[in-house]
Amino acid sequence: MRTILLNVLMLILFTCSCSRGAASASSTDTATVSSDSIVSNKPAKATLYFVGDAMQHQAQLDQAKSLGNGVDYDYSECFGLISPIVKNADYAIVNLEVPLGGGKGGYTGFPCFSAPDAFAEALKDAGFDLFLTANNHTLDRRDYGLRRTLTVLDSLKVDRIGTYANNADRMQKVPFIKDINGIKVAFLNYTYGTNGISARDGAEVSLIDRDAMAREIAASRRNGAELVVVCVHWGEEYKLRENASQRNLAQFLLEQGTDMIIGGHPHVIQPMKMVDNPSTGKKSLIVYSLGNFISNMKTGDTRGGASVTCTIERDEQGVARLTDASYDTFYACKPTGKNDNFKVIPASMADCIPASQTGWWNTFNNAAHRIFSQYNKGVSCTSAAH
Repeated sequence: MRTILLNVLMLILFTCSCSRGAASASSTDTATVSSDSIVSNKPAKATLYFVGDAMQHQAQLDQAKSLGNGVDYDYSECFGLISPIVKNADYAIVNLEVPLGGGKGGYTGFPCFSAPDAFAEALKDAGFDLFLTANNHTLDRRDYGLRRTLTVLDSLKVDRIGTYANNADRMQKVPFIKDINGIKVAFLNYTYGTNGISARDGAEVSLIDRDAMAREIAASRRNGAELVVVCVHWGEEYKLRENASQRNLAQFLLEQGTDMIIGGHPHVIQPMKMVDNPSTGKKSLIVYSLGNFISNMKTGDTRGGASVTCTIERDEQGVARLTDASYDTFYACKPTGKNDNFKVIPASMADCIPASQTGWWNTFNNAAHRIFSQYNKGVSCTSAAH
């Protein structure tokens, strides 16, 4: 009997030991899986490249259709000169300020935009990785255009933020955190409004809402973001200086721990500033407006735009930070003949601007550098010419 009891006791002890071992192995496996979301402490470095509003006015649509033999839309010339600069960055971001309407209702320019898919394809081919879609024209083709734009961008396998097919899409996409050369960067995108058109049938646009912004910035940090970028469609059109509302919102975003604030919408450039951010103990960047990337706008200050290149690094102590920001300018050149197209010409290639348009380039560029020289803080020009 004693032998039997002893054997039973040993069996029980062996079973408990195995159970504890299995539980321990399970905990280790879970920790290993969770460690994928833990930020690496290894030094790393990357560059981010931002431009402003990519637009399609009627003259641009007409020219692209003409070059496509009246059937297709040809944008092959538009970004050829600036593409090497875009592709030189580790991650490039553009504001897509047109819905891709698929021809429903026709392709149209201002005031209700709709562009062919070929325009987005050309931007992707130029090297852009992330498309911002929260802007005042995102509902110009109503919910159908919003959703179709997202479908096309997904089919192109580019990243996109700012508008969402429904709440489930937003919950899946936000926070959007991108691993760029080993540094985890969150991107968020908001707009002041949608020209009075409301989303219906569950489609969602990220509107400027301080409570939502604070929640999504905090969620980005909780989900492992080392740096947070907030791209905002804001400000007053055609004004070369930011207004009090922009400054106030920028201060709020800094207090939430935002590292980079990149603005668009005014269709002209506005100042850029590197500032000390007490909430993070690091430098933060505010870009009030990058102006137009490509458009058919006609006034001097709208004929070009600026890019900003941000260098981000993780140091030996494992802290990721923005270490440098620089800008450059470019010109949105108009066609000079029926076989020519609109094209973006970087400042470093200004000799490619047709003689008939150098006056416009000088008007834009001189005003831009005057504003930047007077009001920029800690953000210098990339081009040696300036």
